[in-house]
Amino acid sequence: MPARRTRRGSDSRRGQRQPGARLDARTQGLMIVFPAIDLRRGRCVRLRQGDPEAETVFGDDPAAMARRWAAMGATWLHVVNLDGALGDAAQAAVNLQALQAIRAAVEISLQFGGGIRRLDDVRAALELGADRVILGTVAVRKPALLGQAVAQFGAHSIVAGLDTRAGRVATHGWQEQSDLTAAEIGSRLRALGVEWVVHTDIGRDAMLTGVNAAESAQLAADTGLKVIASGGVAGLQDIRAMLALADQGIVGVITGQALYTGALDLGEALALTQARDRRATSKA
Repeated sequence: MPARRTRRGSDSRRGQRQPGARLDARTQGLMIVFPAIDLRRGRCVRLRQGDPEAETVFGDDPAAMARRWAAMGATWLHVVNLDGALGDAAQAAVNLQALQAIRAAVEISLQFGGGIRRLDDVRAALELGADRVILGTVAVRKPALLGQAVAQFGAHSIVAGLDTRAGRVATHGWQEQSDLTAAEIGSRLRALGVEWVVHTDIGRDAMLTGVNAAESAQLAADTGLKVIASGGVAGLQDIRAMLALADQGIVGVITGQALYTGALDLGEALALTQARDRRATSKA
């Protein structure tokens, strides 16, 4: 485990960091685009449909990648410790160092997951600089732990990760399949105080086939959770599709492959969401 740092102390070169652009009363009803940084062996990669054997490396400096997305206007990053999710403890520790480096490099907010299985893991991620922590496998195997995490760290700091393949939730880095639907698990989690969920359609992830907007919206309707959709974003048309559902419980969309391959321009995506947010704010 890398040495922990005091969370986001002041830095005179960058000024005082704003308190996280959290999805709280200040941002309810708004749509956030999350550039994804997937970490494997300390590098920025993408896995096609979560397959560890189908890896594409897009960079070996996660902090530089974070600065790139921040400079283009991102307010949040979605950072995943793939080695943690896949159970490689040694390489997972390398990725925690990368999380620290990202935190030191940018002042925007960080959503972090991958291999988070204990309350101590949540605490460590927060201390290393994450603003919010995603728990996926334990959401299926030990849902009560998410309730404990909400009680200890606050609902604003905890996100469930529900990743589906053919309608059923997968765990352990998408390598194991459960018999449960996202709605079944999500309803249990909502009763435990969880408010936010990242919903990924595994079959679409890194495939540029279009986000599964309908399934994400149905999850929001069935559970009352605020849903961040992931998997399959192919271009601006997907951002538009998610914006059309912003009043139905969709609060964000994660994009990785489309950004890294140039299929989606982050500046254009942010311009769309900001225009919509201005309209929503003016009506409030």
